[in-house]
Amino acid sequence: MPERIDFPALIAGHTVVIEMINSGDAGLPVLTQLLRVAQPALGATGMAFVEFGPTGGRVIAATGAAEWALGRPLAVDDPDTVCLLSGPRVRQARVSDLNGKLAGELAGSGLRRMVVSRAEIGGHTVGSLHALYPGDDEPGAEQQGVIAYLASCIGHMYGDQSGLPVHGDGPVVAALADGLAVVDRDGHVRLWNPAAAQVTGRTVEQALSRPLPFPLPPSGQVRDHRMPDGRWLRITSGDLPGPGTLRVVTFRDITDQQRRDHDRELFVAVTSHELRTPVTVIKGYADTLTDHWESLTDVDRRQAARVIGQRANELARLVDRLLSSAADVGPGDDPPTPFDLGEALRSAVVDLPAELRRRLVLRLPSDLPKALGHRPSLSTVLTELTTNAGKYSAPGSPIEITASGDGHLVAFRVSDQGIGIRPEHVERAFDRFWQGESGDRRGYPGAGLGLYLVRRIVEQQNGWVSLRPRTGGGTVAEVRLPRG
Repeated sequence: MPERIDFPALIAGHTVVIEMINSGDAGLPVLTQLLRVAQPALGATGMAFVEFGPTGGRVIAATGAAEWALGRPLAVDDPDTVCLLSGPRVRQARVSDLNGKLAGELAGSGLRRMVVSRAEIGGHTVGSLHALYPGDDEPGAEQQGVIAYLASCIGHMYGDQSGLPVHGDGPVVAALADGLAVVDRDGHVRLWNPAAAQVTGRTVEQALSRPLPFPLPPSGQVRDHRMPDGRWLRITSGDLPGPGTLRVVTFRDITDQQRRDHDRELFVAVTSHELRTPVTVIKGYADTLTDHWESLTDVDRRQAARVIGQRANELARLVDRLLSSAADVGPGDDPPTPFDLGEALRSAVVDLPAELRRRLVLRLPSDLPKALGHRPSLSTVLTELTTNAGKYSAPGSPIEITASGDGHLVAFRVSDQGIGIRPEHVERAFDRFWQGESGDRRGYPGAGLGLYLVRRIVEQQNGWVSLRPRTGGGTVAEVRLPRG
């Protein structure tokens, strides 16, 4: 064993290693070159690096008299494995002090002493670096310092996940679309892949050695968790076999899935509620006509048929809404064209149900500018807005339709004198399936789709729609379109 380390050779060789990394080399070639540089500088007979994974260790790089050990596994319960993973991070040891099978193999190769240092990332051991010597002389403090430094360099290489680990999942972990973390017994993060940083917004530096930013489910279980920013994560965890008490955690963003599931639940809820009443009425009147036809007067029969027709129209309209909400409702690929908004509104009023038409008060100026958009869709917009106004106001109370224009926009308003709308609900009212009240005892029927469809139709024409409380009580719905 040399009395002093050849530091110039070590520095020169280490410069070559750095140049390899800068030129794009990674993984085993760089690690092996580092060992080749260190061996003569340290006066060692051989060098070896053992990589540790969940199921034990394996010699993945070796030089000189230790090349024979390349690829040799170390079982998780091997006494040598346990020894290497415990005690001081860097130390020198006699081969005879080891109790496993590896000790006999080293002694049989004429290797009697070693300097060993663990390579760690945030306290998590990824491997151990060994400088092996044939004699009984004890390596000095300089050898231990250099081995500790080189082990730290290797740990940094593992942190970059550039081709390492070799027998673990370094490149695979980095390429995973799902977030992946490894946490220790205290719940602190020891590994944090790029997807984890993307999903959570926490960089590796912000995550390592800190608790997870979400609850850790029991091993083998799955938990859906809502983050403070409103996003949903689906989290799974499982215990890692091997030395230490580590747990692997995977997670992914399921916000869109949660939204779809929520919409599906709302769809079932609102349709079951809205379909129940008309179906019950239709069935009741149909059974009455079937069972009591002869005893009914012509007036009764006509009334029953009229009610059946009205309820069937309600069902058809509900089905149209549901289908439209699930499809891309709008003008399609037709380009917007100028049209007479006042005339379009008057024509659309004619198609409204009779009970609504009787309540309407039109105040449309004769010089209203043309609007730029898709006139056929205006009928749907006006139907939904007036129906909404009629539903939330007293029967017989007036519903006013007004319009105006300026140099850039043309607008029309549907105003009622009903219950009004709370300021915090003016935006939520446009959400699909949203209802100001819920349950089977709601005072106002509806599937919560009308305003959702209106907003989609209007915004596809480069316009917008809004709600606001009406002065004196009630609600004003306003649609603004580009001027033609």
